[in-house]
Amino acid sequence: MLAVNLLDGGSVLAAFGALGVLAVVFAESGLLVVGFFLPGDTLLFPAGVLCAASAGQEPRLVLWQVMLCAAVGAVAGGQVGFLLGRHGGRALLARPDRRRLREAAARAERLLARYGYGKALVIGRFVPLVRTVLHPAAGALGVPVRTFTLWQVVGGLLWSQTLVLAGYALGSSVPGIENYLLLLVAVVVVVSLLPMLPLLTASRRDKHDDR
Repeated sequence: MLAVNLLDGGSVLAAFGALGVLAVVFAESGLLVVGFFLPGDTLLFPAGVLCAASAGQEPRLVLWQVMLCAAVGAVAGGQVGFLLGRHGGRALLARPDRRRLREAAARAERLLARYGYGKALVIGRFVPLVRTVLHPAAGALGVPVRTFTLWQVVGGLLWSQTLVLAGYALGSSVPGIENYLLLLVAVVVVVSLLPMLPLLTASRRDKHDDR
């Protein structure tokens, strides 16, 4: 029996390949609670690395398949998340037993308020945790469908394709880099958290002003 750790991008890629990318990215882009704990950045970047041939070995994944699955998962997941938000998303985001979910939803709302719909939907794709609740939050807040669809597609494609291609470029230029995927994942996690710094600063400032 094949054992797969859905929280580990390497395990998902080894078991399902490009289809695993599609499923995880779809869930992480809008399926609240389920997608909240799944890898996103830490799946796409290693997937790109594994698409590159290295040291005479054939690539383990096919680049165009990974890019297509990442794009479909990101766009379709975002749209489904938006629809879920329009139909009862507000109640789920406010559940008292989901503290991390509520905090991420609050960051998503601040992002939408601070940057406007278009910029927020693009920037939010690159922020872990926030991207999972951003689309349901947009639906719950009544963002116009056409505006949401346009910008979530732009953000989804930029996020998914950039990470895959960045991994592919690194895998093509550094021989044997696939042997250090755990280290790469750690670096990706740190870098992906950087966009959260302005949101955390704004949150602390708001709390200080409320005192």
